[in-house]
Amino acid sequence: MSVGLIKISQEIDLPLRTVYNQWTQFEEYPKFMAAIKEVVQFSNSKLYWKAYFGGSVQEWKAEIYEQDPDRSIAWQSIAGITNTGRVDFFPLTDTTTLVKLEIKYLPQNIFLSAAGMLGFVQRRVKNELLHFKKHLELRGVESGAWRGEILGTIKTSKVHNNSVGKFEINYEHSY
Repeated sequence: MSVGLIKISQEIDLPLRTVYNQWTQFEEYPKFMAAIKEVVQFSNSKLYWKAYFGGSVQEWKAEIYEQDPDRSIAWQSIAGITNTGRVDFFPLTDTTTLVKLEIKYLPQNIFLSAAGMLGFVQRRVKNELLHFKKHLELRGVESGAWRGEILGTIKTSKVHNNSVGKFEINYEHSY
C-alpha cells in the first residue's frame, strides 16, 4: 500500500491575515466541514482530530512543528492515522489570498487505499477547503486567531501494522 498525496489550492476573497487567523481556529472546523467531527486543541502545538472518511471514523493526534504567521503551518501525526501536511498562504491582492494545502497519508485499509487511488480522498479534502472558503467569506471576519510561532525539527520513524501489513514511513522535517 502506498502513501497517498493530496495537493490542492483555493483562492479566498479575503485578506491574508483574515484567512490565516481563521485557519488557526481548529476547534471550529466541525461547524462548517462535513467530514471533521471533532477537534480538540490541547496546546499551541498538539491536537486531537476525529473525522469521517471512507465509510468509517478516523482518529489521530497531531503535532504542529512549524507555524509562521501569515505564511505557513505544518504538522505530523503522532498517534492514530499516519499523516503529515503543510498549508501555505499567499497574498494575491490586498483582498484575495491563495491557500495551498499538501497532505501525505498512509491509508489504514484497502478501502481507503482504493478511495485514494480513485481520487475520492482528494475530492473530499478539496470540498472541505471549499467549505472553509464559503464559511469565511460569508462571515467576512475571522472568529479568532493565534499568532504565535512554532519553529522546530521532527525526526521520527513510524512503523504501523494494519489489516494489509506492516509499513514504515520515515519523516524528517527541519525548518
